[in-house]
Amino acid sequence: MGSFGVLSIALLIVLGSLAGFLAGLLGIGGGIILVPLFLWVFEAAGFSPEVLVHTALGTSLAIIIPTALSSTAGHRKRGNVQWHQVVSLGIGGTLGGFCGAWLASLLSGDWLKGLFGVMQLLVAVQMVIFSPRLPPERTDPVMPVSLVAVGFAGGVFSAFFGVGGGVIAVPLMVIALSFPIHLAVGNSSALIVVASLSGALSYMFHGWAAPLLPPYSIGYVNGLVFLLVAPFTVLTARLGVRVASRTTHDKLVKIFAVLLVVVGVRMVYSAWF
Repeated sequence: MGSFGVLSIALLIVLGSLAGFLAGLLGIGGGIILVPLFLWVFEAAGFSPEVLVHTALGTSLAIIIPTALSSTAGHRKRGNVQWHQVVSLGIGGTLGGFCGAWLASLLSGDWLKGLFGVMQLLVAVQMVIFSPRLPPERTDPVMPVSLVAVGFAGGVFSAFFGVGGGVIAVPLMVIALSFPIHLAVGNSSALIVVASLSGALSYMFHGWAAPLLPPYSIGYVNGLVFLLVAPFTVLTARLGVRVASRTTHDKLVKIFAVLLVVVGVRMVYSAWF
C-alpha cells in the first residue's frame, strides 16, 4: 500500500514549496514540478504501479486548487484579473477538465508518464523560444467564445497531465487574444482554479473503486499528501506573485526550461525504454 518516511515528507514539503513559488511567478499551476516529485516519492514509498501515476496526477490537481487560489488573490490585488473574462474561461476550463481526466483514465501509467515527459520537453522549447512582447496588445473586447475555447484547451491539458494548464493558456491568451502578459498570467491563475477542481473531482470519481489505492486516498487523490504539501504551496505562491510583479524573470524561465528537459528525458526513458 505504501508509506512515507521522514525524508519523503521533507522532500514533499521542500519541492512542493518550490512548485508553489513557480506557480505564482509564471502562472503555470505548479503541477509540472509536483507530478515528477510525486512519481519519485510515491515509487519510493511503495505505491502500487497500477495506481501510482494516476494518483500523482489527481493529487497534483487537488493541491493546485488552493495554490491557484492564492496566486489569483495576489494577481487580483494588482489588477491582473478580469472577472468577466474569467467566467468564460472557467466555463471552457470546467468542460475541458472533465474531458482531460476521462482521457487520462483510459491510458496506462506508463503511457501517461511517457506523454508527460514529452509534454515537458515541448513546454521547455516553448519557454525558450516564446517572446511575450511580440504581439501588440488589444484594445477591443474579446469574444466570449474565444475565451471559452482557450479555457477548454487549458482544462483538457490541465486534467490530462495533472498540471495547472497555464503553460497552454498563457501563450494562447498572449498570442491568439493579444492580452498583456501580466493580465494573461492573472487570468490563467483564475482559470487554473476551475480546471483543477473539475479535474481533481474527475480523478476522485474514476479512481473511487480502484484496487491497491494507498491509505488516505479518495479515488486517485491522496488526502495525506494534500494536507502535507498544500499549505506550503499556498504560502510560496504568494511570494512568487510578488517576484513576478517586479521582474521580467527571463533568466529564471530559461533555467526552468533546462530543468524540464532533464526531467522530461528521464520520464520518457523510464516509461518507454
